[in-house]
Amino acid sequence: MMDSIETEEIRVVEMYMMDKRKYYPLTVLSGFTIRGILYPFGLIKTRLQIQVGQEIYKGTFDAFVKISRNEGAQGLYRGFWVNCAHIFPSLAYITTYEKIRDYLRMNTNLNTSQIKSFISGGLASIVGQTLTVPLDIVTQHIMLLGNEKNSSEVNVQKKLKSLQRIHVPPEMRTSRFGTVSTVIREVYRQDGILGFYKGYFVSLALFAPNSGLWWMFYDTYSDKLQDALPDWVPRLAIHCVSAPCAGVTAAVITNSLDVIRARIQVEGKCFHVTLERLWKEEGFSFVFKGLSARIVQSVVFSFFIMLGYESLKRWSLKDEYKGQVRW
Repeated sequence: MMDSIETEEIRVVEMYMMDKRKYYPLTVLSGFTIRGILYPFGLIKTRLQIQVGQEIYKGTFDAFVKISRNEGAQGLYRGFWVNCAHIFPSLAYITTYEKIRDYLRMNTNLNTSQIKSFISGGLASIVGQTLTVPLDIVTQHIMLLGNEKNSSEVNVQKKLKSLQRIHVPPEMRTSRFGTVSTVIREVYRQDGILGFYKGYFVSLALFAPNSGLWWMFYDTYSDKLQDALPDWVPRLAIHCVSAPCAGVTAAVITNSLDVIRARIQVEGKCFHVTLERLWKEEGFSFVFKGLSARIVQSVVFSFFIMLGYESLKRWSLKDEYKGQVRW
């Protein structure tokens, strides 16, 4: 009986099974690397969502080409160092997720992994978004700043400038923290401390269900694939396929809220005014604004984040669980 327990496969690695001294430093390093890879997709998605119709960029690829040509690599990574501060809310998010899963396992009769994942992901998102929204607002304003000095397409820069609510003088852009300090100061001057929480509730309305759905679909796809595929297929490969599928599913369901959130945080209008304006400008098609960039971002992000997340959990396993978790 003891042998069967010891050799029984553990499908989900829980927080209590890991050595935290290994897990957290590796998580920070992994998060920084993944953000470096994915940041340009987030910048492109934001610009597509903020523009009216297709007046600047026709789509994801067109935006990538124009930004690369006009602004160079610096344009694709504008605001990246501010965005890196998201690593700390991310740590709070994943810790909350794991702790709530552990609590539900110990104190409830929920036997379905998908339900535990949905609840844990949704509640973890509330913690994460409380810390993330101010960083998002600062980053999004910086993302809209073009390279006026070296741009080869003046018309594109004029249209991009018309979307900006905050003007950053050229002399401030050249200083090390000039752009960031100017944006923070102007957001505070225009709206006070609440300006850093514009769209907070719509962010919760987006990211809490998006997070819950992502984890729920991730567990669903993982379980279905593990049951359908032979045992010789690596579990890590199954996770890396399930994660992008979950990302696409959640992105399609919640994209309209993501568009509204981005507009509220940049333009500063309330929910119903933003929704009315989007409907007037785009009609029902606003639901799909930036969706292709978001799907690309979600697929790549989900793949790399789960490759890192599941690998780090296995590397951080305590000795007594290593024989029960398959790679």
